[in-house]
Amino acid sequence: MVPSQTELLVDLGLRDKIVGVTKFCVHPVELRKEKMVVGGTKQVRLDKIEKLNPDFILCNKEENTAEMVRELETIAPVWVTDMYDIPDCYEMISGLGAVLNVKDKARDIVDQIEKGVSDFKLFMKDKPSLTVLYTIWKNPYMVAGKDTFIDKLLELNKFNNAITDVNSRYPEVALSKMKDVDVVLLATEPYPFKEEDVQALQKELGNNVKLVDGEFFSWYGSRLIKAFDYFKTLH
Repeated sequence: MVPSQTELLVDLGLRDKIVGVTKFCVHPVELRKEKMVVGGTKQVRLDKIEKLNPDFILCNKEENTAEMVRELETIAPVWVTDMYDIPDCYEMISGLGAVLNVKDKARDIVDQIEKGVSDFKLFMKDKPSLTVLYTIWKNPYMVAGKDTFIDKLLELNKFNNAITDVNSRYPEVALSKMKDVDVVLLATEPYPFKEEDVQALQKELGNNVKLVDGEFFSWYGSRLIKAFDYFKTLH
């Protein structure tokens, strides 16, 4: 029920075991043609899931609602992940590897991510810090705040989050706030910001606006293997 964790299951070698996915499970691109699409991350067709008769359902605290999890628990055991930082990713990947009997493959994925993190920290050692807003939505503009997985990846990039309030994870921001930072980052998801949004906002603000791949900043799982090479391109 979580796109990034669907991709992880495939990379763990469990593609043939997957019976259902959400409409947002876009990696691998052809997977939605192979598997039953049971709805989105917030609303699902319980009748479809019941017919699939799964042994195991994978959810996430932020992506899926508590009500959905309670309903799914009437069908099969539900694993709910809760992700705040990269160590949480290691724990989740290793845990799934143990439960789903693919420990070696899980260990290999964790090793690759750990190597990527270590290499990227060396790359960033002498890079300057920048104050940023990481924008996830438009009309109204909403940004990633503290205590989020995105914020932890911003930290690795030496992007200092201009949002310091720990009580609001995805607050709304005014345009005036965007003028006070070094860079405004527009993410390609969940709102599909495009290059024309960058140009329009940059013209309005008069400061630096950059389009970034939201998957690399918010997908926890095997996508992190590729994330750090992407992050290098931002610097």
